[in-house]
Amino acid sequence: MKLDMIKLDGSKAGSVDLGEDIFDLDPRADILHRVVRWQRNKAQAGTHKVKTRSEVKYSTKKIYRQKGTGGARHGARSAPIFRGGGIYKGPVVRSHAHDLPKKVRALGLKHALSAKARAGELVIIEDFGTVSKTSALAKQIKDLGWKRALIIDGTEVNADFAKAARNIDGLDVLPTMGANVYDILKRDTLVITKAGIEALEARLK
Repeated sequence: MKLDMIKLDGSKAGSVDLGEDIFDLDPRADILHRVVRWQRNKAQAGTHKVKTRSEVKYSTKKIYRQKGTGGARHGARSAPIFRGGGIYKGPVVRSHAHDLPKKVRALGLKHALSAKARAGELVIIEDFGTVSKTSALAKQIKDLGWKRALIIDGTEVNADFAKAARNIDGLDVLPTMGANVYDILKRDTLVITKAGIEALEARLK
């Protein structure tokens, strides 16, 4: 599978061969859903907590006598039935993460890359060139028409480019090892450097 390659200024820089087993699959929504759900559940804090009957601060003295009041029998004010009492079966601190096989995670990344390629939202750039100013980079991004873009570099992100890009709204830069299904799918444009393509293919083969 061949795809045209450009430079950051928009000029052509030849073409690049993409592995069909990574960039030309028929995207499956069920696999993408499983991987995104795994990612989001793993990222969920799970720190929500309520106080149970044993944790609320109330006297343990019986609030009124057992018999002869004409009302229901009650013990402590900490019972869930009373305002300010403990919560019955409320949320507790826990992890929402669940297991997902490595093969499914890798397959999900392949399907996400293929989905972007099929939709025409995949852009390959040769390299970042010499970029040191945020204003200059923002103008280039605007000229290229990238509004919500994710840029994936090689094993390490170019430090000068990352510094120039960090204050541009809607632009995110990740190394190859940081490439993930959720970030790829939620962006309108996926931009990968030539070094990033080589590193991704080495990672997924």
